Amino acid sequence: MGSGLGLLTAQPALAGAQVEERLSHAVRTALSAAVAHAAPPDPVLVTTADQQAYADWLAATGRLLARFQSHPTERQEFLQTLWYEARRAGLSLSLVLGLIQVESAFRKHAVSPAGARGYMQVMPFWTRSIGDGDASRLFHMQTNLRFGCVILRHYLDREGGDLFMGLGRYNGSRGQAAYPDAVQTAQRRWLQAVD
Repeated sequence: MGSGLGLLTAQPALAGAQVEERLSHAVRTALSAAVAHAAPPDPVLVTTADQQAYADWLAATGRLLARFQSHPTERQEFLQTLWYEARRAGLSLSLVLGLIQVESAFRKHAVSPAGARGYMQVMPFWTRSIGDGDASRLFHMQTNLRFGCVILRHYLDREGGDLFMGLGRYNGSRGQAAYPDAVQTAQRRWLQAVD
């Protein structure tokens, strides 16, 4: 474990002024399908090396996360779900951890001044656009992580893979450095801490 323990200090919810954008029918349909509810399966790890790497990641990340989530079962469920949802969306685990640290400091019931909710600070309009319209479900762990990962993937794709611009769009601060820089700094610290 690296020296990344100092990165895990509590912060206020920092969701910015993300605005609802008009989505084409095809994009709305694709995003709706991506957030369709299904429980994350137990990971299918074929090789012993993959199984060991996953177990090592869970243990190292779990130790760091303990200062935010004291209950071991809840922490394990959170990490398993984060691992599944990030991989499902094709996102780096450290990126999602860094984003959650900056957005909500790992608080399940965080609400920003802009109204964003949960771990990944998802704006309620997304439940109307691509979900079932029930914004209260954004406080459900898997729903929040699924929406957040799908939305982040969508914004990264819209920005042609540009992490700086995609993160800015996610936060509603597109083109401004403070938010993308904060997430990327947190991401690097998670990588150092669990490698």
